[in-house]
Parts: sequence; structure tokens; C-alpha cells
Amino acid sequence: MHYYRYSNAEVSCWYKYLLFSYNIVFWLAGVVFLGVGLWAWSEKGVLSDLTKVTRLHGIDPVVLVLMVGVVMFTLGFAGCVGALRENICLLKFFCGTIVLIFFLELAVAVLAFLFQDWVRDRFREFFESNIRSYRDDIDLQNLIDSLQKANQCCGAYGPEDWDLNVYFNCSGASYSREKCGVPFSCCVPDPAQKVVNTQCGYDVRTQLKSKWDESIFTKGCIQALEGWLPRNIYIVAGVFIAISLLQVRSPALCGFLCPRGSHIFEPYHTWEDWWPHVELAGWWLPVGGGVARTL
Repeated sequence: MHYYRYSNAEVSCWYKYLLFSYNIVFWLAGVVFLGVGLWAWSEKGVLSDLTKVTRLHGIDPVVLVLMVGVVMFTLGFAGCVGALRENICLLKFFCGTIVLIFFLELAVAVLAFLFQDWVRDRFREFFESNIRSYRDDIDLQNLIDSLQKANQCCGAYGPEDWDLNVYFNCSGASYSREKCGVPFSCCVPDPAQKVVNTQCGYDVRTQLKSKWDESIFTKGCIQALEGWLPRNIYIVAGVFIAISLLQVRSPALCGFLCPRGSHIFEPYHTWEDWWPHVELAGWWLPVGGGVARTL
């Protein structure tokens, strides 16, 4: 049996603590996301009754926050412990997951560009399902209001989409005060008003369509987002490149650690493992069920 001594098995402290410092921020961000998500759920009483999540037909934004928090917490923890303890399994798990997420993001971006009509239809269905649940969840309501105010839009393709919501529906069976109206986030803001008028959208759609644009936004949010993307293509590209560089940085650092760290301990299982032998020259010695190579 032959044994080889590795002359460079020491892990560089520079790469080790650089990766650790990078991941500690990542891990702390995951803790913050988890804390915010659990706090939001506790305020809504979801922690005492988890069926409230399943009863919501739209998406609960807190679920997205918790999912992001779990992923960041898990990867940050694996990266921190893997770098600090020089654990090759955790480092490979961390780097492999980061690379997988990067290629998934790249694949989604390419597919979204190639199948724009399909993405547009899915986004419309997603937006309409959340319009139906607008009053069922306060976080979803705030998210839709923020989207409509920021993009100066109303509904998926127009104010008529709010007929999908039972409170804003124009049918005769509705007794809601918001009947045939729109949320206040659809209203054209009045610079003279310092206090937001949450009733500005009442009965707006009972008027002639030609007068709608005087008081509310008539453009749908899908068209607004489609027009926003070409105007801000450089910002979107810059953010995507920055995120990509951050994601590529971690596997690059892991590449410096994994080959070196893998030489620290390599077990072998032969009949010599059971022989109480100690090599005086210091090349190897049996330890437990394997052979640890001394450096």
C-alpha cells in the first residue's frame, strides 16, 4: 500500500474568513426575513390557525418572505459553518445550491424572453386571482395598492378587472358601498390633498368611460410593466449582473477551499486499519475506523 504526503493541505485563512464574512451577512439577512415573516403571521393570527393561509385564494406575500428567509438562513448557515470548520460537505452543498439557483434564474429569464405571450397570460391569471382576494389579506392589499400607485395603473388590463372582486363588482346582487368602484390606489392623486382620500374610487365606474381618466388610472398594470421594462432596461440589467456576480463569488471562494480542505482527512478501510501500527516517520497512523494522513 502506498501513502502520499500532501505538501499544501493548509486552508488559506484569507479565503476561509472572506467566505465566512460573506456568508454571515447572508445568514443574518435570512434571520431578519424569518423574523419579519413570523411577526407578520403572528399579527394576522396565522400562527394560531394555519388554515388561514390555505383559505386565501391569492398569494400571501408573507409566504414569499418566509421562503426567501428559509433559503437564505439555510445557505448562510451552511456557508458559515462550512468555511469556519472547513467542512467539505457543507461547502459543496452551499456552492452547489448557489450554482443551481443561478442557472434556474438564468433559465427563467431566457424562457420569459422566448415565451412572452405565455408569461403575459400567466401573469394576468396571477394578478386576477389576487384581485379576487384583495380584501381577504391586508398584506396582499398593501402589495396591490403599492403596485398600482407606483405604476399609475388599475387592474390587470383596466379598471373593469375589479369586477372580479365581490366588493367592487357592479352586479345588482352586491350591497357593498364599494360597488362599481375601484381601490383608492387607482385614483389620480391630487397635489392639493395632503391626506389620502381612501373613498376617491367610490362609484367611479358608474360614470361614462370617457370621464374615467379624469379621476382614475385607466391603463392596466400589465401594460404599465411592459412599458416600464424598456425604459429601465439598463437598471434591470445592472441589478441582474450585480446579483449574478454575488452568486458567482461564493462558488469561486469555495473552489479555493474545497480542494485544499479535502486533503486534511481521507479515510481508507483495509486490513491494516485494524493493525496497531504507528509509523515513526510520521507519514500515517490508524485512527478509529480510518487512516488520517498526518501533514
